[in-house]
Amino acid sequence: MHPAFSVVFLTTLIGVGQGLFLALYTGQLYSVVKVLPVQDSATFYGVGSAIAVAFLAAGLLASFFHLGHPERAWRAIARWRTSWLSREVIVLPAFMGMTALYGLVHYSGWNPVLFTFRETFEVDLSLIIGALNTALAFTLFLCTAMIYACIKFLQEWATPLTVVNYTLLGSASGFTLATAFAAYQGSELTPFYGGWAIILTLAAFITRVSSLVRNARIRHKSTLQTAIGIRHERIVQKAQGFMTGSFNTREFFHGASAPVFSLVKWVFLVAVFPLPIVFLAIGLGPGVATAFVIAFAIQYLGLLAERWYFFAQSNHPQNLYYQTV
Repeated sequence: MHPAFSVVFLTTLIGVGQGLFLALYTGQLYSVVKVLPVQDSATFYGVGSAIAVAFLAAGLLASFFHLGHPERAWRAIARWRTSWLSREVIVLPAFMGMTALYGLVHYSGWNPVLFTFRETFEVDLSLIIGALNTALAFTLFLCTAMIYACIKFLQEWATPLTVVNYTLLGSASGFTLATAFAAYQGSELTPFYGGWAIILTLAAFITRVSSLVRNARIRHKSTLQTAIGIRHERIVQKAQGFMTGSFNTREFFHGASAPVFSLVKWVFLVAVFPLPIVFLAIGLGPGVATAFVIAFAIQYLGLLAERWYFFAQSNHPQNLYYQTV
């Protein structure tokens, strides 16, 4: 398939925003049960939520460049009963709004305690909002990934690993950004976020490599024989009927040479996984906050390459006919 850069930026940017919110809320939960120290609501959770909303808004903006008629974007919600894309269009603004509300409650200080659990743990308004928004975050991961995983004839996408990878990669990048944010805030949560960023990155590495191995072993159901209904063992296509390109050849094939395609794979395998872990470890050691920023920057650039490869690797059955281009 031909990777659209608008969708590449959309999926990676909102993944960071989702992961960052999950990191913030996880830190708050740990502080409620007194495992981690309590953070300042306005400067930590308020500002952190604003950064998450900024990433989400940037991803939403990028999506408009993928539309032929952006003024008709609101119509995308019409098929919510059957379309994962329609569901994503509904859940994304809802998640943005709840993330903004979560940050506003912390920043304004209007965060009343609703009840006390076992006379020890205080449950305030932000915890309830955060719990609802956590459900929205994972729902958004599901909707975004299922847009591709539900397409059965694109066998590289049609696997539960697509959903797992979108969730883990978004969470890993969000926790890496949370580590950098906590370090610059001088927060005691920095080692906590850094440790989880490494764990999530390692988990994402295992599942992403698993998908690469799976895709390399795929035996495609469509062949030249099934396409034209001739069972001869050897069929060679001599021509496709015209000499120039078309919409099909532009939109259903990435157009990169084999060496470039292979290079992109190795770039993202190095940039998304080992390099960020190295810089996270450096930052957690001597406590160099700049190392966390470098870790996030490298990981996000690697995610752009990873998402390009994800789209480009899928082999549309129509390419059986257009293979001579």
